[in-house]
Amino acid sequence: MAILMLFVLGVANFAMHKAVLESGHPLLGRMPWFFHMLNGRISLAVEFLMLLGAMLLVASGSTGWAWGYALYSGANGLSAWLILTHRV
Repeated sequence: MAILMLFVLGVANFAMHKAVLESGHPLLGRMPWFFHMLNGRISLAVEFLMLLGAMLLVASGSTGWAWGYALYSGANGLSAWLILTHRV
């Protein structure tokens, strides 16, 4: 069940991440040079590696990582909402 929850949270994280990348928010222009490599796709690769790592750790029995990834997803959701609604 935890793996399924992580997968759903991962899909949501990717959707939020992509929406922020496509928003053209001025904050994105202030990111370091390595963020802009391949139009932000490097950051999507990091997002994937975090999801993969969390899923592998949860699959091996470390269910605490599911809660950690859920907290990370909540922070991502809040950040994306702040950026996309131009509150930042």
